[in-house]
Amino acid sequence: MLRVLVTGAAGLIGGEVCALLVAAGHRVTALVHRNPEIRANDRSPVQVAETIRGDVAQHRFGWNQPQFETMANSHDLLIHCAASVRFDLSNSEYAAVNFSGTANALALARAGGMAYLHIGTAYVCGERSGMVLETDPLPEGGFANGYEASKAAAERLVRDSGLTWAIARPSVVTGTHADGTIRQFDTIYAAFRMIARGLVRHMPARADATLDFVPIDHVASGIVAIAERMEAAAGKTYHLVSADPLPVADFASGIGAWPQFEAPDLVAPDAFDPGNLPPRERRLYERTAGVYASYFQRDPRFDDTNLRVLADLSCPPTGAPYLRRLIEFCIADGFLPAA
Repeated sequence: MLRVLVTGAAGLIGGEVCALLVAAGHRVTALVHRNPEIRANDRSPVQVAETIRGDVAQHRFGWNQPQFETMANSHDLLIHCAASVRFDLSNSEYAAVNFSGTANALALARAGGMAYLHIGTAYVCGERSGMVLETDPLPEGGFANGYEASKAAAERLVRDSGLTWAIARPSVVTGTHADGTIRQFDTIYAAFRMIARGLVRHMPARADATLDFVPIDHVASGIVAIAERMEAAAGKTYHLVSADPLPVADFASGIGAWPQFEAPDLVAPDAFDPGNLPPRERRLYERTAGVYASYFQRDPRFDDTNLRVLADLSCPPTGAPYLRRLIEFCIADGFLPAA
């Protein structure tokens, strides 16, 4: 049995990781900030051993010294899920949570001699396309947004920490493989809804671009598999990614297959000018959809050899059938309109 402290435990990934850890018999302490509820992806409550409030952006998580020492010395492993995943924040906001939050989590792990599992993102590769290996060095620049840059900076802290560490990098986390279930619709789902409802009808996209949608159950299972094998996993990076990235053209046609939705017009990036959009669409593009535009203009192919070797775990087939299941769940749950 592991004694595990999970930061960001009320979040989408954190909640499902807690659920799997508890089901496997581990003792889980859930760190929460504002939301005290720990729920699995199916929205069921998770009976963790302890829930504790703290703010990763603050020194010692805002705890006093005795509380900090107690938490540090009563756990074997820290899984750091807490992060700001929005793409429209200021550099100072990213620095406070994604960078300083990681530094504070590492300090807690170091104080108690804990192993440390960092949840990053596959998109620390930046705007590059082609094969991305788990062993590739972190780029110094070329990031699409402050989120990617802050997560790369956080990874550097982890690698230089001197702790027993591993890094898990999910790509675009979406609903379960079997039926598309997802507890909350954030990140890419916001752009998804605007496009499907015809509010944003034009997107800049390369003809060869792909979207790496990965089921949340594969991501959470991968994180737990790494956590349970930290001695063997130490010092390595693990991509938690899809088996077959979805071509952006298939994404567009998949949306258009539903009579109540509008398939977006994919425009070559060098021919796309937001200023030429109708006023309402331009405002929505600039506020929401546009922050995801870079993901329609690249074709990274994430290698996941380390995960397959460590845990004999690989993502089940996704592609167009998986997209259909995602859309079906969005409709059934009321996030997207029925016909």
